[in-house]
Amino acid sequence: MTTPRALPRQAVAELVGTASLVAVVIGSGIQAAGLSQDIGVQLLANSLASAIGLGLLIALFGPVSGGHLNPVVTLSAWWARRRGGAEGPDGRAAALYIAAQVAGAVAGALLAEAMFGRMPGAWSTQVRSAGHLWLGEIVATAGLVLLILGLQRLGRDRLMPLAVAAYIAAAIWFTSSGSFANPAATVGRAFSDSFTGIAPASLPGFIAAQLVGGALGTALAAVLYGRRVREAG
Repeated sequence: MTTPRALPRQAVAELVGTASLVAVVIGSGIQAAGLSQDIGVQLLANSLASAIGLGLLIALFGPVSGGHLNPVVTLSAWWARRRGGAEGPDGRAAALYIAAQVAGAVAGALLAEAMFGRMPGAWSTQVRSAGHLWLGEIVATAGLVLLILGLQRLGRDRLMPLAVAAYIAAAIWFTSSGSFANPAATVGRAFSDSFTGIAPASLPGFIAAQLVGGALGTALAAVLYGRRVREAG
């Protein structure tokens, strides 16, 4: 549970964790594009690095802040607390988490660009604006939230790092959008004109789809698993 004394430390964990995640996603994309001209090889390398990095970051920061690293995850946890079914951040903590995640995502993008000798701060020119891509983001985000809430309510939190990493690795391939599934990371990726970037004009559609997916995943979790956390069997 979030306490006033712990909140600053938790916010720092979310900022550093999200910055690290976006640096992994963008950095591995830049590296993959530099090493191979084959789009399939680039996507494979990027998806593996992103999934492994995400799993490790959840394991590292989970004990401090819950390892959300994603505003949709934070909002779903806030909603679960509001409904009285599970521990989670209150409104103030959720707002601070989300601000830290967005700031961290931008910082991580700029760091990745600088690490590869590129000029930080260039806007992405990768236009990702189409109905089928938004549908892919709804599916990707709904599945992610359903997985997280389902594991929590089944009392299987220890599986979270591995399960989330495996899901993201798969979703990058089976969704049309490439499974951004994270509004903060989506904003950060707009600051990189690279393989993993997204043009600023494409942000509203992607983020709206992610919020819809998060709400859908939260509703499905309530239907399938109830609102109460069960004891691990």
